[in-house]
Amino acid sequence: MKYTASINIMPKKELLDPQGKAVLNGLHKLNLAGVQDVRVGKSIALNVEAASEADARAMVQEACSKLLANAIMEDFHFEISPA
Repeated sequence: MKYTASINIMPKKELLDPQGKAVLNGLHKLNLAGVQDVRVGKSIALNVEAASEADARAMVQEACSKLLANAIMEDFHFEISPA
């Protein structure tokens, strides 16, 4: 079966996010002072073929853990749906 994985990767909350701070400063300069915090991350879509949803989930988990996300600096979560 074919599945689509929607992956979100974000900097860990404990770490400074310089890109997020730059965006926050830009928003404040646009008089959007109500915005209190910005975190900038990555969104990745994968199309995978696997025998089952559990196999697709395991494949995406491995891809995130080994390549797509830096475990020291980033957290990730994903959703799997039939393609």
